[in-house]
Formats: sequence, structure tokens, C-alpha cells
Amino acid sequence: MTSLARWCLRRRLVVIVMWLAVLAGTTVAATLAGSAYSDDYRMPDTESGRATALLERDFPVHGSDDTIVWHTDRETVRTPAVEQRMTAALREVAALPGVAAVGSPYKSGGGGAISPDGHTAYATLTFANTTGDPDPAQVRKVVDTARAATGNGLDVALGGSSIAVTEGSDGHLSEIIGVAVAAVVLLVVFGSLAASLLPIATALVSVGTAAMGTVLLSHVMTVAGFAPMLGTLIGLGVGIDYALFIVTRHRKGLRQGLPVPLAAERAVATTGRAVVFAGGTVCVALLGMLILGLDFLVGVALAASLTVVLTVAASVTLLPALLGLIGHRALGRRERRRLAHDGPLREEAPTGPAARWSAFVERHPKALGALAAVVMLVLALPTLSLRLGTSDQGTNPASATTRQAYDMIAEGFGPGVNGPLLLVAELDGAADRVAFDRLPDRLRRTDGVASVGRAQLNGGGSTGVITVVPTTSPQSRATSDLVDRLRSEVLPKAGLPVHVGGPTAGYDDFARVVLGKLPLFVGTVVGLGCLLLLFAFRSVGIPLKAAAMNIAAVAASFGLIVAVFQWGWGSELLGLGRAGPIEPFLPVVMISVLFGLSMDYQVFLVSRMYEEWLATRDNCRAVRVGLAETSRVINSAAIIMISVFLAFVLSGDRVIAMFGIGLAAAVALDAFVLRTLLVPALMHLLGGANWWLPRRLERWLPRFSIEPREPVTPPERVPV
Repeated sequence: MTSLARWCLRRRLVVIVMWLAVLAGTTVAATLAGSAYSDDYRMPDTESGRATALLERDFPVHGSDDTIVWHTDRETVRTPAVEQRMTAALREVAALPGVAAVGSPYKSGGGGAISPDGHTAYATLTFANTTGDPDPAQVRKVVDTARAATGNGLDVALGGSSIAVTEGSDGHLSEIIGVAVAAVVLLVVFGSLAASLLPIATALVSVGTAAMGTVLLSHVMTVAGFAPMLGTLIGLGVGIDYALFIVTRHRKGLRQGLPVPLAAERAVATTGRAVVFAGGTVCVALLGMLILGLDFLVGVALAASLTVVLTVAASVTLLPALLGLIGHRALGRRERRRLAHDGPLREEAPTGPAARWSAFVERHPKALGALAAVVMLVLALPTLSLRLGTSDQGTNPASATTRQAYDMIAEGFGPGVNGPLLLVAELDGAADRVAFDRLPDRLRRTDGVASVGRAQLNGGGSTGVITVVPTTSPQSRATSDLVDRLRSEVLPKAGLPVHVGGPTAGYDDFARVVLGKLPLFVGTVVGLGCLLLLFAFRSVGIPLKAAAMNIAAVAASFGLIVAVFQWGWGSELLGLGRAGPIEPFLPVVMISVLFGLSMDYQVFLVSRMYEEWLATRDNCRAVRVGLAETSRVINSAAIIMISVFLAFVLSGDRVIAMFGIGLAAAVALDAFVLRTLLVPALMHLLGGANWWLPRRLERWLPRFSIEPREPVTPPERVPV
């Protein structure tokens, strides 16, 4: 690491130009190639996956899910005035660029329907672009044109996946707010504008490069649509934090009177090693998703890991080059004057609130540890009611046109119309076709079924499909129960294998597979993390406590996610939409990210304690000094990360908002409850047992240190 830092300092302009060139090159390539994200979460080996495969093979032309919905309060939609106004509006929409076809419920078989009470109607809408999302500007024009018919007791709204591309706030607003808050915190911590801008610049270059790399990666493998923003969220948080730790150590060297190159070298050789180790633990946790064998998550894991790798690389190459460029301006003006007047500053024992808090924890470890444990337990209780399932446009904010269209259809036609079940079967001969034709009559007598369409066959009669509309919404647990009842009780009596597909069935199958593999996934991530800490700190107790603390942080953050998004506590007030189930893939991704981030703070806190323990063999002193010296930096880093994560709640995306709130809560609890309260309290109570390691294991373990002692500069020899 010293050699790397020295090389980057000597060729700092070359390093800076190389990073900018890589950023520019990936940006140009990504712009020319475009994105190819996919939110295809289905799995071929499940019932819903087999149903979807049969539909794509034998029913290749699928209707659009985009609709124009209108509702009247007093008159019916068949009133001549309403019919004339909506017919004219549909005609205008059909003439817009990018629109392939617009149906109408006023024509027989015209691609629409009128509700039984006559107050709600909808028309199907098809865009010309069938290979991907249509042009947002064209979709916005369609929305504005259709909604212009609103008035005089007539409400018009639009729903569907294509309409959703126009909703949500500016994609970069959250990044701008998060970076701005981080810059303010850094300026307060460092007191130097130049030093506060370095972590921001390092993070922006690395995260920008990773974001463009993710775009290119989407052409090679399946990458979910939320992966780029998730990578940006993680990258900005850890990138700024990693640079903060290195710059803090560099400033310490400058205050000791070291030359700028030597201070930067030592910062990279000491804290830079801890950054590499911490980034490695994050990547290990993220890549743990690969053992699940789910294509939908492979791209997410690789994209997020790419972001972390690039932020670490920028922290140990680009950052020292920038430190060499700004010189002593890494210190504040007052510090530079004092250094020039009084000479090198002598490092004194930590004082102030951090030292007083550390001493307070040492005096009351039992009471404070119990208090922290109770807080974490109470916050984790909602996790017991976690429900994974479908989250659709019915959970969008009430102001969204997609939510309004969803509610209109649910009120006029029944909630199940928004997510019908598709029953698909392969038919081998006339007997199977007869049995399949009789199936709708049996389905109509099933509890929870609102309506059943007629059996439809493909051209060759080898595959059939039946549309079943539940009495409940796609997000309802009752709909999931209906899927299970159809598979276990109703369909086995049909005399032929029938597969249940549709949104609810697909999400339920995905959740079932994820939950089945979750113990293996968690065991792998926790085991690898403990193994890394065992190598680093040569202790059995430290890795076990780290695993327990990480699990506590994950459980508490999930408790908050359940309370806000599943129970709906304040979700509408925050603009996050209606209460609904949690996305099936969220637990896996969240556990990966949180285990990695929690390990970061564990590494930076305990490495200082371990250094003091090796020097004094006094556990109380090691814990007290380690907490006093690192808590201020850890808390500052946590505030930055929390600010970045919470800013992403403004993205307008429900999934990203879940990640933002969950990660922000976990980091806050980890930094301010676990690392500064529960962990030191437990370490005081355990005493020397913290550092116990069996002798046989001692001989077997390889020896390496995360953050070695700083080398001492020998005094100059004076000739006698």
C-alpha cells in the first residue's frame, strides 16, 4: 500500500487524468449502447415460471397493460355528453406520435369495458415501441391529452407499466441532496473547504464510472432496473466514508509535522488497508447473493460489488493523488497558522464529549448495555410479521395517475381485475381439451373467485389458458391463499396438469424460493464475515459479537421497514404510497448490504481497540481509548451515510425508498446504539475474554493486520 500511494503521489496528474479518462470513456460507451435493464424476476422451475413460458411460446401476442380509465360521480359513462367527450379524447390520443392503438368500450369488442354500475370505464392503450419503455416525452403527452378531458364530474386517469415511466421525481435530485448534506458535514468536521471536497470528488468519479459500467453490464446479463440507483446509493455512502477515514488520518500526519507525501503515504498504508479490508467485506456480503442461484439477483450483486470495488480503488489511488495536489490546504486555515507558528502539534489523549462518553460507558456497562439491547429488541419486533408479496401500482402515492387509475378499476370492476390469475395447461389430445373446457365451471364454485373467463386455446389446440379474477387485490394475503388453494385442492382434480401464473403467483413463487434459501445465504455471509474478522483480530469473541450485532441491526431495520411500508405508518404522509407487502428480493439485498456496512464500523472501531490491547494488554483501557478516538469519526461517517440514504427516499421509487429508509435506520442504529453503546459495554463486561483464542487455532491462523501501527520517523543523526 505504501508503494501504491508513493506511485500515485509522484504521478498524481497522470492518476487524475486516468480516472477522468475512464469516467469519460465509460460514459460515452454507455450513452451509445443505451441500457437494457430487466425486472424479470420469474424462475423457470416454478409453476408461475412454467405458465409464463407456455404463454410466451403459444400465445406470443399479449395485450398491453396500459389503460385510460374514467369515472363519473353523477351521470353514467354512457351519457351522450360523457361518451362524446371521451370518444374525442381517445381519438386525440390515438393520433399522437408513439401510440399504436387505442381501444374504446363504446364499440363492440373495441378494447375496453364498462363497469356494472355504469360509472367507470376503461380503454386499452398500446404504444408503438414494443421492445422496451416508450419515449417518456411521448407518454407524458398522452397523459396530458387524456387528462385534459377531466372536469364537470368526470375524472380521467391512466395506468400501466408504460405510464409509470413519467412518474417519480428527478432521478438526480436525491443524489444532489445527499452529496450537498455530506459536503456540509465534511466542512464542519475538517474546517477546510479543500479537504471537504476531496471525499465528494473521489466518490463522484468512482460512482459515476460504476453507474456507466452497470449500464454496459446490463447488455451482458440480467440487471434489475433498480440496480443502478442501488449501486449509486451504496457507492456514495461508502465512497465518502472511506475517503473521510483516509483524509482524517492524513490530516493527523500533517499536524504531527510530516511532509505532505509522507503523511499521505502513511494514511494509505494504515487506514487505506482498513478501507480495502472493509470494502472486501462489503463485496463478500454482496456476492453472497450468488449462492442463491437467482438470475434476477446476480446482476444486482455484481453491479453493487463493482461500485464498491471502484470506490475502494479510487480511495487508495485517486485520493492520495488529490491529497498531494492540495498540499497543506487539507488543514484548516487556523491549523496551518498554528502549525507554522508553534511547529508540529503533539497528539494528546482524546478529550471532549467522545472521551467523556467513553468513560461513562466504562462506568455503567450493565445498565447501558441492557438499555441498548431493549431498544434493538423493540425495533425488531415488527419483523415477525414481515410479509413478502406483490407490490404494484396500488401502492403508489395517492397523487399518482397510476394509483388513481388502479383505484378506479378496483372500485368499478373489483380489486381482482388489477391482477388476474392465468391458468395455463399443455393439452395432449381431445380428452385433455374436454377436461380443460369443463374447468371454468369448477373454478366459479371456488371461494375467493370473482369471475372466470372462458377457456382459450392456441392455434394448434396444444395449450390452453383461463383467466381467473380473484375477489381480492393482487397484494392481499387472501389472493395468495387462493393461489395455494387452486394448486393444492382445485386443480389436482381437473385430470390434467394446470399451472397457475400471473403477478401474485409469480411473486409468491419468488418469495418461496428466496425464503427457502435464506438460511443458507445468511449462514454463508455470516460465516465468511466471521472468518475474516477471526483472521484480522485473532479472537473468537470479536467475530461472534460482530455477527450478533449485524443480525440485530438487520432485524431492527426490517422492523422499521415493516412498520412504514407494510403497516403504512406514515407512508402516505411521506409520499411513499399505500401500505402493502414487502418486495420478495428486498431481504436478500438488504442483508447483503447491511452485513457489509455493519462490518465496516466494526473494523474501524475494533482495530483501534486491538492496537491498544496489543500495546498494553489492558482491556478496559483498550475499549475506552478505542471508543474515544474513533467515535467522532464513525459518527461523522454515519451522519454522512444516513443523509445520503435518506435523500434517496425522494427518488419516487418505492423499492429505492425501502432501501433508503432501511439502510439509513440500520446505519443510525449501528453507529449510535451498537458501536458506541452496546459493543463497548459488552467488551467491558467480558474483559480479557474478548481477545481469547485457542492455542491450536493461534498456531494455525495466518498473521496479518488490518491497520498496522504507524511507523515512527527516526530522529536525524547529529555528528559528534
